[in-house]
Amino acid sequence: MPLSGKRVLVTGAARGIGAACAFRLATDGASCICADIGDSTGTVERVRAGGGQSFEIKCDVSNEESVLLLFEDLKRMVGGLDVLVHCAGVIHEKPLLSTSAAEFDRVVSTNLRGTFLVGREAIRVMEGSGGRVILIASDLSYSGRETFSAYAASKHGVLGLVRCWAKEFAPEILVNAICPGPVDTDMLSASNMSLEWRKKETNIPLMRLGRPGEIAGLAAYLAGDESGFVTGQGLGINGGSVMP
Repeated sequence: MPLSGKRVLVTGAARGIGAACAFRLATDGASCICADIGDSTGTVERVRAGGGQSFEIKCDVSNEESVLLLFEDLKRMVGGLDVLVHCAGVIHEKPLLSTSAAEFDRVVSTNLRGTFLVGREAIRVMEGSGGRVILIASDLSYSGRETFSAYAASKHGVLGLVRCWAKEFAPEILVNAICPGPVDTDMLSASNMSLEWRKKETNIPLMRLGRPGEIAGLAAYLAGDESGFVTGQGLGINGGSVMP
């Protein structure tokens, strides 16, 4: 139980990568707060069925008041925080010339502003006691892609936060990003991405989509003691889609 006694916050925990991270870290012994704008009851129940400890808090990460309330509830429930795994995010595929300012703002508000707000408050709680901040970026943080400018820009911004925070809060708090490639989640559904791009997602060296549990395994490594010399990094787990 490498994370026994650790208190973990996972945002975007209702499904996909967030749900997988919550289950894996709880399996490793952590007490897990599951935060999502939607219903993460299913994740909490799965964790508890596996013998883990988990709690649910509703939160809109793009809203500062909602984030502040999240951390008030978190401190009341578990007393503090040792690990943040920030998975909450949205994807947006649209040609640049058809993208409205409102659409761009929505993506950046969730993916970048939300990361700033949640990360700031997590570090505020951790400061003085140490901790791990793990943010979800993307392989598109490095490669870019036509018709994904708002999403790629927001995720590239996440890497900027990682590098700044890693320097600002070293050596006490370690800050890293996971940069997934194509992963088999709702985010790659036809409602979020065109069939053309879904087909292209498997045109990578490993010729398949990643699994949420594989991303969760990397999050578990970054949350544990074996990653004690890792900070300020964007770690790719992408089947070879990007080789920086």
